[in-house]
Amino acid sequence: MINEQKLTNLLANSHSPTIISEVAPWLSKIVYPLGKQLLLPFFFKKVTITGQENIPTDGAVIVAPTHRSRWDAIIVPYAVGRLSSGRNPHFMVSANEMKGIQGWFIRRLGGFPVNTEHPGIESLKYSFELLCQGEMVVIFPEGGIFRTKEVQPLKRGVAKIALDTEEVKPEVATKILPVKITYDQEIPKRGASVEVNIGKPLMVKKYCSSSQSAKRNSLDLTQDLQQSLIDL
Repeated sequence: MINEQKLTNLLANSHSPTIISEVAPWLSKIVYPLGKQLLLPFFFKKVTITGQENIPTDGAVIVAPTHRSRWDAIIVPYAVGRLSSGRNPHFMVSANEMKGIQGWFIRRLGGFPVNTEHPGIESLKYSFELLCQGEMVVIFPEGGIFRTKEVQPLKRGVAKIALDTEEVKPEVATKILPVKITYDQEIPKRGASVEVNIGKPLMVKKYCSSSQSAKRNSLDLTQDLQQSLIDL
């Protein structure tokens, strides 16, 4: 287990992450409209999105959605990405999904691999590097997919990366955007409906208190993120 101080040092001293992904402008200009006009209308009866006015249009943003289906990987970029905010989100994807032609597309749409069974420091380092550049990164704070409407206990990694970014690069004004995804079916099938509620972003600077420990700061931020998701 990597302790907090060691993780902070690794992130802060990270200059050349081994993970590489990109957002190919030509591909995103094709895929996003196709998803909006063909794929989502074909599969879903109704897609409802509220709160898009809360999406930050600049600065470092961690999009923190609940995770209920593999469809989330398409729903989230559709709800917060270039069609609504003009931004191309980067996102962690299970390494098992990054193979073959599918992996080729995912890498060129901002996806980068993470070993969900044994997460390595590389994925955290890469997320940190992207945020320090003022990018938008999608990280599911519950960890895995849960077939329930209740918000599950959140992992503290999202808060940790956010606080480290704010400490090292305060000029990017790191924010965490809570997003709650609700399907009307436990396992969405064709004809299902989905509702996406986007909350107001949490300003990470607010949680960088020097009067308490880094662990306490990350716990406070995680608790407030969880409450924001519950309130949605």
